Amino acid sequence: MQLKPSAHADTFARDHLPPPGQWPDLVFPLPGLRYPDRLNCGAELLDATVERFGAGRPALHTAAGETWTYGELQRRADRIAHVLTDDLGVLPGNRVLLRGPTTPWLVACWLAVMKAGAVAVTVLAAQRAHELRGICEIARVRHALCDARSLDDLARAEVRDLTVVPYGGEDPGDLLRLAEAKPDAYAPVETSADDVALIAFTSGTTGRPKGCVHFHRDVLAIADTFSVHVLRPVPDDVFAGSPPLGFTFGLGGLVVFPLRAGASALLLEQAGPDRLLPAIAEHRVSVLFTAPTAYRAMLDKLGAYDTGSLRRCVSAGENLPANTWRAWRERTGLRIINGIGATEMLHIFISAADDDARPGATGVPVPGYEARIVDADGDDVPDGEPGLLAVRGPTGCRYLADERQSEYVRDGWNLTGDTYVREPDGYFRYVARADDMIISAGYNIAGPEVEDALLRHPDVREAAVVGRPDAERGTVVVAYAVLREGVVRGPETEAALREFTKGEITPYKCPKEILFTDALPRTPTGKLQRYRLREEQAGRTAGNR
Repeated sequence: MQLKPSAHADTFARDHLPPPGQWPDLVFPLPGLRYPDRLNCGAELLDATVERFGAGRPALHTAAGETWTYGELQRRADRIAHVLTDDLGVLPGNRVLLRGPTTPWLVACWLAVMKAGAVAVTVLAAQRAHELRGICEIARVRHALCDARSLDDLARAEVRDLTVVPYGGEDPGDLLRLAEAKPDAYAPVETSADDVALIAFTSGTTGRPKGCVHFHRDVLAIADTFSVHVLRPVPDDVFAGSPPLGFTFGLGGLVVFPLRAGASALLLEQAGPDRLLPAIAEHRVSVLFTAPTAYRAMLDKLGAYDTGSLRRCVSAGENLPANTWRAWRERTGLRIINGIGATEMLHIFISAADDDARPGATGVPVPGYEARIVDADGDDVPDGEPGLLAVRGPTGCRYLADERQSEYVRDGWNLTGDTYVREPDGYFRYVARADDMIISAGYNIAGPEVEDALLRHPDVREAAVVGRPDAERGTVVVAYAVLREGVVRGPETEAALREFTKGEITPYKCPKEILFTDALPRTPTGKLQRYRLREEQAGRTAGNR
């Protein structure tokens, strides 16, 4: 499709979109998806919501009992936007890294970046220096707003020409101090509907991160499809959940969806299963976003907390087992809204709610999206037979300057890398991942990325990483390592390697177990045969039953 004239002074992101012939087909079948040529999603989510519902409504809550109204969020975001443009010289189209735990100030920073017409690159507070450096290099990030508690790894990344401004600390140049002197109102940049709003990074099976580029209209489209037609929130809803804002699952569920509906969100810095239940009870959470692992972990503790405020429970990130769905319904009376989404698609595109939800199935295409099952040649697979999931809609994959675009998008359809079955009645049922990605507790983990981290240790000569089936987390990461001569194999070495890896990559990616071996299985040409290691792990799991 023809892009509208850009309002960006820095056109790097648009200049590095895939060639037009590699774009997915974008379809806009619903009236609510027809957006004006000029559109700023930050202004729509904040300013337009204030106009519709008033500035006095609660917008954001914290576990400590602090509440920001929409008016307070608007003033704080606008002051930060002034700092970005007036003090830091951020131009429309510049990439701004956002890093920190899930707090109201991180949300205010994200909205400020949107309103300033810049491009948000939100990363996890747990990501390590090596990962941060790679993201900054790919996206050519030159500005960063970082929670003062999360500065260390960003400093160790030593990104050239990166201006880092902390927030929430004691530094005289702290963002919040600078913002205090700024005006309360900021006129949002009149960005194009298809100007780049954010670059969300994911990892493929090679471990090299891919930047998924999404436009201002894409941000609104996920609210006007999944949220409006499946989730169906109301202004009195209180959203909460475990996914951080560095994941698009969290960005949608904790920022975009509640703001679009005039609702509020409880933002939890620590959001494990043991924290979710008391938070639900205390803050009367009505809409919950988390992974199947968390739902399973909370089942045995439900009786100790009042969860009667819940009316919507959303699961994504990994396949939701039918037994978990049934157990949750038996204990709460609620049908979990299962869903499949992707960073490449921005959010959920197949799901079902209420009487349409059923155990063991993901659901049907979200209104606005189409899905089919195809074979390796792109031809349709008959109902009831497994094949590759292909989807298209108002959002789609656009990698930032990445040759892997042609692997994800074929003949205009997005191939998600999942194997699915379409039942005769139109429901889609998950079978397995079609690639080597390890999905553990809802997190996508690229085995080669973990291998690279292990290989950075001087005692490791070779490494291979695979997934092992696990009853609690779905899959856990297991590493095989060939040590240099003279290094003693044993628990102490394993513990040292695991600790080292935690310093190199995000801790949830680190191996649950490291096995030492004399050699790794390889083809005659030297290619690593990971499938043999996966088979070994599957055999070990079966043998322990």
